[in-house]
Amino acid sequence: MINLTSSLETQHFPVMLEEVINICSPTKGRTFIDCTFGGGGYSKRLLKSSETKVIALDRDKFLKKISDSLKAKYPGRFFFYNKTFSKVDTVVNNKAVDAVIFDLGLSSIQLNNLDRGFSFKSKQNLDMSMGLTSISAEEVINNLSEQELKTIIKILGEEKEAFKIAKNIVKARMISRIKKVDQLVNIIKKSKSKNYKSKINPCTKTFQALRIFVNKEITELVDGIINATRILRPGGKIVIISFHSIEDKIVKFFFKNYSSNKSKSSRYIPESNLNNTSLFNDYRNIVIKPSQTEIAKNPPSRSAKLRYAIRSKNQFAYPKDLIIKFKRYLDLEKLYA
Repeated sequence: MINLTSSLETQHFPVMLEEVINICSPTKGRTFIDCTFGGGGYSKRLLKSSETKVIALDRDKFLKKISDSLKAKYPGRFFFYNKTFSKVDTVVNNKAVDAVIFDLGLSSIQLNNLDRGFSFKSKQNLDMSMGLTSISAEEVINNLSEQELKTIIKILGEEKEAFKIAKNIVKARMISRIKKVDQLVNIIKKSKSKNYKSKINPCTKTFQALRIFVNKEITELVDGIINATRILRPGGKIVIISFHSIEDKIVKFFFKNYSSNKSKSSRYIPESNLNNTSLFNDYRNIVIKPSQTEIAKNPPSRSAKLRYAIRSKNQFAYPKDLIIKFKRYLDLEKLYA
């Protein structure tokens, strides 16, 4: 008999595991939140330290077997919630935590399951849901207008040929509904320039855009990092691994704009009050990337960027500038409510 739990765990490679653990410094009595549980890589390492507690969240219901095995191994020390990480502040009972970890993007467990519709190799239904979503990629590409599809693919996927791809999607669906991954793959490939030359698959950016839109990843990220900051103790750390430029822009802006060493004040905060309202101690804009050894073992990690910030002792103040700065993305994800 196949051990499903073991099979899922071996598919999962926690990115920059040693770097994350070194930043978090797990010691006796500390509490950590793993916002993207996946195969449990970060949680398991944090729990190895004596008397640490880990609260894990994941929107994917298929991870229950892995979480149950950790609950059994670490009774009273490990807790799992099938929730989106935007709700991270609802799982702590008003208690401050020592560190919150976000490993953004798609997990290898989800990508390798062809039934989920994330992989270009799949011939299954166009789903792309990470869990706890109200729509699928199939609904998006068959129901939204050409202009809406173009905007989603261009902005969320940063795809230069979004107009042509959206136009050809609409043409194809007029003949028959686009239901399968391979149908969409063929449409995208035919839409790309004949002289297209890149190391990345021609479908990558369109698939990224649809996945982000289906799962409302930008809204989740913005709400998640705000609520994580809300529950961090003074000196606590928020650690975020991003995989594409939109995520990294959001994280960088948040850390830099709400740091005590910010050079320019928020439009909402008088210059004289800035040091009293900053959410983070001096942010040094350090970006940590995977080693070549890690990239060789786990190629998808090559685009990962790790940033972290340390919570200041100031009272939490809602970061309005973050919402305004990325309003275009947040509004776009409301297109298909």
